[in-house]
Amino acid sequence: MTGSDRPDRRPPGRVGLLGTGAIGRSVASMILRHRPDLRLSAIHTRRPFDSIPDCPAPELLTDSLDAVIERSDVVVECSGDVALATAAAEKAVAAGLPLVSLNTEFHVTTGSHFAASGLVTEAEGDQPGCMAALREEALAMGFAPLVYGNLKGFLNLNPDPEEMAYWAKRQGISVLNTTGATDGTKVQMEQALIANGLGGGILRQGLLGPATHDLQAGAAQLAALAEEAGEPIADYILSNRQVPGVFLVARHDEDQATMLRYYKLGDGPYYVLVKPYHLCSLEVAKTLRRVLDGGGPLIDNSPRPRIGVVAIAKRRLEPGMRIEHGHGGFEVRGEAARLEDVPGHVPIGALHDAVVRRRIEPGEILRFEDVDLPDNPVTRISRALFAPAS
Repeated sequence: MTGSDRPDRRPPGRVGLLGTGAIGRSVASMILRHRPDLRLSAIHTRRPFDSIPDCPAPELLTDSLDAVIERSDVVVECSGDVALATAAAEKAVAAGLPLVSLNTEFHVTTGSHFAASGLVTEAEGDQPGCMAALREEALAMGFAPLVYGNLKGFLNLNPDPEEMAYWAKRQGISVLNTTGATDGTKVQMEQALIANGLGGGILRQGLLGPATHDLQAGAAQLAALAEEAGEPIADYILSNRQVPGVFLVARHDEDQATMLRYYKLGDGPYYVLVKPYHLCSLEVAKTLRRVLDGGGPLIDNSPRPRIGVVAIAKRRLEPGMRIEHGHGGFEVRGEAARLEDVPGHVPIGALHDAVVRRRIEPGEILRFEDVDLPDNPVTRISRALFAPAS
């Protein structure tokens, strides 16, 4: 039985929600209409209250993080903003509350700072959470994972701003999110979180991302490379014919080969398990229930991450130029990289209101010494994580 239909005499878990964008409003509606085991207790927003006419519960709106913490048993963060998620994590951890997010950018930027001191987890519904759940299912069935794979339909490393504005309007999402998905930053962040959270590695900076319409062939290629590398890997397949979602490639015991063939998983030795959807706002309640029941984090960025997401210049950057947004902007894009290979890099999630110090050519990785950053928790935490003093 699910958390919403099981007999349970406990009062519903109180959920404080951060974010009133499209995802946040959908999460609120889902909880209000379909999860009697959860009770929406507060909705945090930075917008004027009267500017959210379609808010499912306007009486719960607040602009105070402290009020959200006081009224909640668990906090769900889906603003997409690294700074807000970092501030919320600080308060939630200090109060002993779990924080569940739909915010990969937060995890790969400052999330490791909180992973050792509190329960901070990405939710099922976002690709890393879906992969973590799929991995748990695979392990329970005896599979040995080799590849944690993402499915990506399109890639343009340096998209045109007008084109991004057109697609953002057509899809009903922000230009930042549209651009971050198009230039690959989003998938790079997701796979970095998956690698760190599930104990895997990557094949190379920027991932391999084979372009193929044959999922089985691409999966087998990645699995063979993972075995050669000696550890599970996080990567993706690029194809506009694949369904959205995630896939896992694994081995199983040789004496199960006959049954796996009967179950239509093929002849092996590599078996592909696919979750062909990720319904962020509709699935998050599963992770809320998990942490309220004491299940622990689904996936976090690990207190000791091995993979980061560097910022790479898309065009020439001159001294004095301001980078308003790293992820989703038109100055830089993100690539997953081994931390040992990129000492002193600025994580792309920390590039907000940054001022360029020197000329940076297209393709260069930005380092802390290359930019002036605001003095705020995101800068301080990310500098401690990724550019510690020698």
